[in-house]
Amino acid sequence: MSVFEKKHEYPGKLFIVEGVDGSGKSTQIDLLKKWLESEGYSVFFTEWNSSELVKETTREAKKKNLLTPTTFSLLHATDFADRLHYQIIPPLKAGMIVLADRYAYTAFARDVVRGVSPQWVRNLYSFAVKPDISFYFDVPIQIACERILSNRTEIKFHEAGMDLGLSSDTRESFKIFQGRIMDQYKAMVDEFNLTSVDATLEIHEQQNSVREKVKEALKGYAKKRTIYAKRAKVFWRKFTIS
Repeated sequence: MSVFEKKHEYPGKLFIVEGVDGSGKSTQIDLLKKWLESEGYSVFFTEWNSSELVKETTREAKKKNLLTPTTFSLLHATDFADRLHYQIIPPLKAGMIVLADRYAYTAFARDVVRGVSPQWVRNLYSFAVKPDISFYFDVPIQIACERILSNRTEIKFHEAGMDLGLSSDTRESFKIFQGRIMDQYKAMVDEFNLTSVDATLEIHEQQNSVREKVKEALKGYAKKRTIYAKRAKVFWRKFTIS
């Protein structure tokens, strides 16, 4: 069985967003979160590379430029596993809606661009649960890069892919790196049945499209914020007590 082929059996729902930097995915998932909460749903949000377990290790390794493509991949997989088991699965079991800004597909794109085997990294994340909807925000690479570079005075070393020797110029390296990542995403649309959203549309138009897909996925799903919130607290207490 290939990665993400089997749907999860938890009562909650998992919606995730993916896309290159500058695709606008974070804006859209934030709007989705606010809308779902206003509709009475109990929502939990999580984002990529945010686990306290490996955050400091990753930060120090990046500073000292100690990361090979494989160790980079393993650290992010460790971060993901920690968040999956302590932040994603418990609220799903409690029947909540979980929103994730980036999922395993980020690793499938970035790690492969850094030279890791596509099959190896997919096997590495074989423990992950399949999202109910995986949104991919599709935007021309030139527009995405302009959005980032026009609003940022500095691009971080690894964010720009400088470790790959693509260019001695940080901004140029960033453009090349993001372009290669985008190629990987486009190849994954069919492989993983990602739901593409035209990220060149106006923000409200994108959000309307996202909401329509989510509404369809929520048919038959009950709004039980209080009950689910109580269940979630029980699960989190259980998983965090040492």
